[in-house]
Amino acid sequence: MASDEFDLFVIGAGSGGVRAARMAAAQHGVRVAVADDAPLGGTCVNLGCIPKKLYSVAAHYAESFEESHGFGWSGTAPAFDWEVLKANRAREISRLNAIYARLLVDAGVEVLRGRARVVGPHAVEVDGRLHRARRIVVATGGRPVLPALPGAELAITSNEIFDLPQFPQHLLVVGGGYIACEFASIFRGLGAQVTQLYRGEQVLRGFDDDVRHFLAAEMGKKGVALRTRADVVRLERDAARVRAALADGSSVVADQVLYAVGRTPNTAGLGLQEMGVELSSNGAVIVDKHYRSNVASIHALGDVIDRLHLTPVALAEAMTLVDHLYGSGQREMDYALIATAVFTHPSVGTIGLSEQAARERLGAVRIFRTEFKALKHTLSGSSERTLMKLVVDAANDRVVGLHMVGAEAGETVQGFAVAMKAGATKAMFDATIGIHPTAAEEFVTMREPVMA
Repeated sequence: MASDEFDLFVIGAGSGGVRAARMAAAQHGVRVAVADDAPLGGTCVNLGCIPKKLYSVAAHYAESFEESHGFGWSGTAPAFDWEVLKANRAREISRLNAIYARLLVDAGVEVLRGRARVVGPHAVEVDGRLHRARRIVVATGGRPVLPALPGAELAITSNEIFDLPQFPQHLLVVGGGYIACEFASIFRGLGAQVTQLYRGEQVLRGFDDDVRHFLAAEMGKKGVALRTRADVVRLERDAARVRAALADGSSVVADQVLYAVGRTPNTAGLGLQEMGVELSSNGAVIVDKHYRSNVASIHALGDVIDRLHLTPVALAEAMTLVDHLYGSGQREMDYALIATAVFTHPSVGTIGLSEQAARERLGAVRIFRTEFKALKHTLSGSSERTLMKLVVDAANDRVVGLHMVGAEAGETVQGFAVAMKAGATKAMFDATIGIHPTAAEEFVTMREPVMA
């Protein structure tokens, strides 16, 4: 086999692409190449999950210093240094980039640093050099989009937010999804004045309605100025700042405008349309349950297929694909009951169906809901409250939805995800002894439904 011929050629070295390449090479002994012209690790490592969570942690310290007074601590809180946070984050991301490189090389994967383009059902070109492969996997992820409105070039996206030359004293966030809400919380926690505009009726569309309204109220208590049904019609310069003009005639002037209104699959310029690969209206690769496109040799996974934009989902899809191509073929991807977290302040953890979705799908349900002040805040002086909610199928007592807004919600919900995946019923929750005093114990002590 010539040096430029492979069994598997992976385009994109993000979470899904790296996992597919490593598994195929290390566990099944096939010859694999992976190509990417961006830092290894994809969006999650470089411009998504990891830096966002680090900044979220940073943003909690200001309120932690303030809350410590109720526990007997005194003194002046340290000053925040944006440059130090950026530098430390960059150093950690560089470390992770190196780890990804080492994992690929140690697995026997050939890493090609350049932009790849499909030029045939078994051919990929990387910076002018042709590589042949029996199979091709497209794992190029997605990218944030800017709206088509006058002055859109004055806005930034989540790609640029981590490395702003100057910390914005006033940040305007446009959007109501989880990315918009997370960055609104983060920059408010770091000390910026934050205004969030969303043209819908409430943030986090698709989440449980109780979660949406509760989180919006809690974010408001922390100082995020949220305006719903607010539609931006243009952006324009206002001296060194940016003015957002709204459809109702009002405007907001801020140091930076962050647009977080969605992401689109990275398929432009890959040569897929020229190869006859079927794409959806937003450019996502259309695949079957084995992640195969309509061109039999070309597969795709992760955000580029636009199913669930979650790193663990891309990893699971990669393992399913590699098992189908080179293993027993028994592994199946189950998209039901996938837990997720939103790193707002306070955070959200959720798994399963919202109340509305459960009623539409199942009919009769029982709802258990509690709201309380966490023990910590009985002394901290904070007005933050916690919400927990269970959605139960009345026909079989199975817990089909579990939702939380509160401190470390993702950490709490992860364990319950295992129970729900195993088919836990409300009776099993009731029979479980809680850990006291914790917030999590509330999930096993809610006895009376608030509504049927």
